[in-house]
Amino acid sequence: MNYKAYIYVVTLLMSIYALSGVNFDRFIKTNKAIEARLLVILISLATSYLVTNFITDFINVSSIIKG
Repeated sequence: MNYKAYIYVVTLLMSIYALSGVNFDRFIKTNKAIEARLLVILISLATSYLVTNFITDFINVSSIIKG
């Protein structure tokens, strides 16, 4: 299960990179930069958690089906 930590780090970096392209100015009030950064961090953590669990479950199911 050591590979799950590596997958988590990779998906976390990918989700932070992907969210850096989103303009959150419409959703965040003026002078609320800290809250906007916290929102990006929380969304990237949640996204990477979900993607990591999907990948590891897919690996486990495919190994069960494989035999």
